Amino acid sequence: MPADGHVHSEWSWDAPYTSMERACRRAVELGLPSIAFTEHADFTSRHLGHGVEPADWQRGLVADGLLTPPAFDVDGYLACLGRCRERFPGLRILSGVELGEPHWHEARAAEVVGRARFDRVLVSLHTLPAAGTGHTTVDAAYGAAPPGQVVRAYLRAVRALVTGFDGFDVLAHIDYAARYWPCEAGEYPLADFRDEYRAVLGELAAKGKALEVNTGGPVAFEIVRWWHELDGQAITFGSDAHRPEQVARGFAAAAALAEAAGFAPGSDPQGLWMRC
Repeated sequence: MPADGHVHSEWSWDAPYTSMERACRRAVELGLPSIAFTEHADFTSRHLGHGVEPADWQRGLVADGLLTPPAFDVDGYLACLGRCRERFPGLRILSGVELGEPHWHEARAAEVVGRARFDRVLVSLHTLPAAGTGHTTVDAAYGAAPPGQVVRAYLRAVRALVTGFDGFDVLAHIDYAARYWPCEAGEYPLADFRDEYRAVLGELAAKGKALEVNTGGPVAFEIVRWWHELDGQAITFGSDAHRPEQVARGFAAAAALAEAAGFAPGSDPQGLWMRC
């Protein structure tokens, strides 16, 4: 199976039910060539939505409905990573970080990245501006605007991230907004947002970055095909695991999809998949 290039451990603020050691053990059980621990470095405080009660593990991070992510403990993370590399010598363990909305927080993002030579730097978008309230989570945004409007706002924001920030290797979960598409709105109409997705993919390809095939939600063949059509050169696979049992989830199907779209493993089985 492909390497898992997007895994979270106890060093991510939103992953209280996992550990780096247990995720590594799972990767070994599955026979993965490598695993990348791309921990969250999030800088944007976000409203959870009207009437939403925080989960028990979130309570210390929330005040008046506003969740403020804690700082990423880079030193503690690197020490843990070193211990796992010693404990699992047959597994290639990559260091990494997932920068949330770094184009809005360039100084803070630069500070995190400057603390270590990360093997993999992902960028992602988890929040959207909300009139009069700063920022809100994407799922909460669906409760305040028509669903199609939310998806288009999300993809415009992702495009601004790609064009406005250079210090990354991979764009994570371009289809993040699809995870929260409301059931009452019917099936997610991917084709309705074709132009918006392709605009993001075109900017990403022009920068020579990689696209992540994220299996944390349904994988859309059309997005990977559009990436190939727009001269995208490389993809990674990411489970976005926040629990050990989620490592490499759905990878067999995702790999078959990627091959059908025109991508194949590179010369390094632990590295990126490349365009055929």
